[in-house]
Amino acid sequence: MGIVAIVGRPNVGKSTLFNRLVGGRQAIVDEQSGVTRDRHYGKSDWNGKTFSVIDTGGYAVNSDDAFEEEIRRQVVAAVGEADVILFVVDVTGGITAYDDEVAALLRRSNKKVLLVANKVDNNSRIYDAHEFHRLGLGNPYCVCAISGSGTGEILDEAVKHLADGAAEDEAELPRIAIVGKPNVGKSSIANALLGEERNIVTPIAGTTRDAVLSRYSKFGHDLYLVDTAGLRKKGKVREDLEFYSVMRTIRAIERSDVCVLMVDATQGVEAQDLSIFGLIVRNNKGCVVAVNKWDLVEKDSNTMKSYRESIQNRLAPFSNVPIIFTSATEKQRLLDVVNAASEVYENRRRRIATAKLNETLLPLIEAYPPPAVKGKHIKIKYVTQLSSPSPAFAFFCNLPQYVREPYKRFLENKLREKYNFCGVPIHVFLRQK
Repeated sequence: MGIVAIVGRPNVGKSTLFNRLVGGRQAIVDEQSGVTRDRHYGKSDWNGKTFSVIDTGGYAVNSDDAFEEEIRRQVVAAVGEADVILFVVDVTGGITAYDDEVAALLRRSNKKVLLVANKVDNNSRIYDAHEFHRLGLGNPYCVCAISGSGTGEILDEAVKHLADGAAEDEAELPRIAIVGKPNVGKSSIANALLGEERNIVTPIAGTTRDAVLSRYSKFGHDLYLVDTAGLRKKGKVREDLEFYSVMRTIRAIERSDVCVLMVDATQGVEAQDLSIFGLIVRNNKGCVVAVNKWDLVEKDSNTMKSYRESIQNRLAPFSNVPIIFTSATEKQRLLDVVNAASEVYENRRRRIATAKLNETLLPLIEAYPPPAVKGKHIKIKYVTQLSSPSPAFAFFCNLPQYVREPYKRFLENKLREKYNFCGVPIHVFLRQK
């Protein structure tokens, strides 16, 4: 597919235009400048052509933004990747030094550049847009990204320079979301797996704001990796931007198939890690625990074994979860994380024939039937797997209301013992025969 990149100085409306083109609120939009940092990808189509759209951070030089240099690298990468570039300027602010810097970069790129004068929400501002001829990038297209006015004209011109492309079926590919507290190495492990500086990495907690989706096609795997913003305790989230980032992360968990829960090896499993783990389980997603920064831990012959047991105890009763000890900086066991996530994905999709289930489980149930309640004996006669996205089983019996939670846990343990559901929550339902 063709690629359209949206670039410009900070706070000119790039993310608003990006959301308009992809038809959704994929990128965080706020009046504060410098909101977007990583490259953010989306898909759009116009006149029968499907293409990718890249949103970038604001290009700036000698600003107060601590992420300025990293953002510039992301912008340069997007320019190099794109077939058509939408250079967004702000008609209300006129030409600034940052606009001149971006224009110089784009002229050197030898790419097709469309100059987009944004915030033209009335006729008088159309005349103000003529000032941007001085940038030497052709006639400006007057648009208002908030309302969508004028976007049809720039899309008409953009698709003329794009090759024909068909939309890829994303629904068929697994989505692996990398989640955890701030500053545990989520972006670092995503970059290490992808083999490029796809996401900005700094020692500053909260660097990642949006949920950034990337295609991973290596070593026999074909899936989507989703880098997310760190989740802090609710009481510590005070800024609107962080609130939006948290909502993007929660949405990424809800849309994922498997979540890789990143844990800082130097800190161990803390209360916030358990809170995130609970969020994953409540959404019925597969889970892999990746213990990052393992290279910083002093080790002996039993360190890994005791650490694993400690994590399993903290995660109980759902402790049947793959635990991988890794280091993003040293690139230790990174492929093991992907292998484990892919295996959990297959476990989550596993379907067991009803005849096989009854053949396996009914003899075990007869040997250890549910305890009698008030002199009434409970008889389970039949079991089947329900057609749900995650594993769920219905056990049909004469008195389902008398089956207590410990026996449901027994049934779940037997299912895990006989079939591989490692890393996947299982739901057991008792129903009236």
